[in-house]
This record gives sequence, C-alpha cells and structure tokens, in this order.
Amino acid sequence: MRPLRFLLQKEFRQIFRDPAIIRIIFVMPMIQLMVLPWAADYEMKDIRISVADHDHSQYSRELVSKITASGYFLLQNYNNSYNDALVDVEKDRADLILDIPAYFEKDVVKENEGNLFIAVNAINGVKASLGAAYLRSIIQDFNREVRLEWIQLPRFNPELNIDVISSNWFNPLQNYKYFMVPGILVILVTMVGAFLSSLNIVKEKEIGTIEQINVTPIKKYQFILGKLIPFWILGLLVLTIGLGISRLFYGIIPVGSFLVIYGFAAVYLLAVLGLGLLVSTYTGNQQQAMLISFFMMMIFILLGGLYTSIDSMPQWAQAVTKFNPVAYFIEVMRMVVLKGSGFADIKNHMLIVFGFAVLFNGWAIVNYRKRS
Repeated sequence: MRPLRFLLQKEFRQIFRDPAIIRIIFVMPMIQLMVLPWAADYEMKDIRISVADHDHSQYSRELVSKITASGYFLLQNYNNSYNDALVDVEKDRADLILDIPAYFEKDVVKENEGNLFIAVNAINGVKASLGAAYLRSIIQDFNREVRLEWIQLPRFNPELNIDVISSNWFNPLQNYKYFMVPGILVILVTMVGAFLSSLNIVKEKEIGTIEQINVTPIKKYQFILGKLIPFWILGLLVLTIGLGISRLFYGIIPVGSFLVIYGFAAVYLLAVLGLGLLVSTYTGNQQQAMLISFFMMMIFILLGGLYTSIDSMPQWAQAVTKFNPVAYFIEVMRMVVLKGSGFADIKNHMLIVFGFAVLFNGWAIVNYRKRS
C-alpha cells in the first residue's frame, strides 16, 4: 500500500495547491446552497389579477375581498369592463381575469346558482395552472360560506355537508425548502464528485505526467484509487458543510440518522466518482471532459426528480431514471431527512447504487489498462 499512500499525498498536494479547485469545492457549493432554495420556489404568490365586476353587489365585493385577502393574489385592476381587463393581460400587467356577470348576486339568491368566468394567461403554463387552481379553490370556499349563511335549521337541510380534516405528514407546514434543500445538496455533491474527477486523469494527460506514471510499477487499480479517494473524502466534506448550512440557514434537522446519510453518501460517491474517472479515461483533453460532464449533469438534474416528480414523467423517462444514480440519492435524502428512514428502508437503493459503483470503477480500471 506504500505506492497508494504516495499517490494520495501527491493528489492532495495537487488539489490544495490550486486555489481555483478550492473555490470550486468549498465556496461554490456554499453559495449555491444559500441561494438556490430561495429561487426554486414551488409556491406561487403575488399572482396579478384583474376583476371585471359587472354586478357591484355585496356578494361580488365579498368575493373580491376574499381573493385579495388570501395572500396569493394582487388586485391589478377593478372595473366593469372585460375588454379593459383583457388589455392588462395582453400588456402583461395581469395573469388572470375574473369576470363577474351582471345579476350575479340575484342569480345566486333566486336561482341557487351563479356563473363566473376565469381567463388565464397561459404563456407560463405552471403559473397559469396553479393560479387558476388557487382561484377556483377560493371561489369554492366562498360558495360554502354563502351556503352556510342560508342554513337556519341544519336538521332540516336537505343537502349533505361533509367536513374534511387534513393532516400533513413529514412536512406539516408544507415548507418547500424542506423538500428542495436535500435534493439541491445531492446535486452539489454530485457536481463536485463527477465534474472534478472527470478532469483528473485528463489533466495528467495534458501536462504529460501520465507517461511518467505509466512506466512506474504502480498498478492500475492503485492509480484509479489514488484518483478516487481524495475526491471521495472531499465529497463527504462538502456534504458535511451542506448539512451544516441546511441547519443554520433553513433550520433543517434530519429526522433520521446521520449514519444512514453518510453511509449511503459513501457508496454514492464511489459511483459518481467512478463515472467521472470513466469519462476521464475516454477523453483526450479537459474541454472534452467538461462538455461530457455538463451533458451528464443536465440529464441527472432533469431526470433526477429534483424539480419534477418522477411519477409524473412519461413511461420512457421513468425507465431512464432507473439508470440515474442521482435519482436514488435524492429520494434517499428526502426519506431520511423528512421521514426518518433507516438502512432497512433504503437497502434496495443502496444495492443498486453499489452496483453502479462496481460497474463504473471496474470499467474505468479496464479501460485505463487498454489505453495505457
């Protein structure tokens, strides 16, 4: 093991000698973890709405007041002209239009029904669907309040009233940061591991030291381990820093054991580092390695379940995620941090990622031997 020890000393000296690598490893993940969770917000607020009220009745005013008091909508314009409200949408001053017809209150009181029209600016599909859903929910709640006002003797009421009591498990306050921060931390650990390791062997090729190493009695697996172990340690260090930032800035304390997180992370880093080293053995310069790593990271992020639920993806995309190690780590992080899952709950995930680690590192060793 003496050759491996000397290789590790060489790698650590080479890493800490370059200040750019230090910034990439430590500073970049810290800044991204402090900024990205605030930008990746699933909750829509300040949705601009224009109201065309042709009725100007008590019910219409109460409905508008309930909408603006919800905290999700900003009243952009309030008048009795639908065309004026449509101009607000065309000029991007409003996202939704609520058209309240004339005799709205009269129809509700006499006919037991009333019609409302919602027009949505669907250029931003996510904002349009969520905004319309929020508005429909508020209108339905207003409808229930109106019905309750009419009920004088509940035992003679012919309609069935059902009260629904909900309970949010694992994330009672539905704080999106508790859901996003573990996933973003996984991406940052992956970037440090796969990206830097993919540049490692290529850098040796460019500066010409790979030929000197090839003529030494160092075995191929010792060379690969010498490249892998330093970034494996640094990846765990980045994970530690990320968990500290999660606790200090977002108040996120894992419900499960840190041992489970670090145990899975150790196996996961072996997989992504092996993938990076495999890329490094196939590429001839750092530019090629960077482009391939960037391509892989895009696939990992988009098909990892970070921003989009895997269950809502097409069947072919769900099949692709089975070969994405990032998807397994994101799921495990959320399971441990939010649910308190243990090793028994993640054993299948760990076995699959361990298989990736054996495959990628073995492939890297064999491929390096062929090209040496």
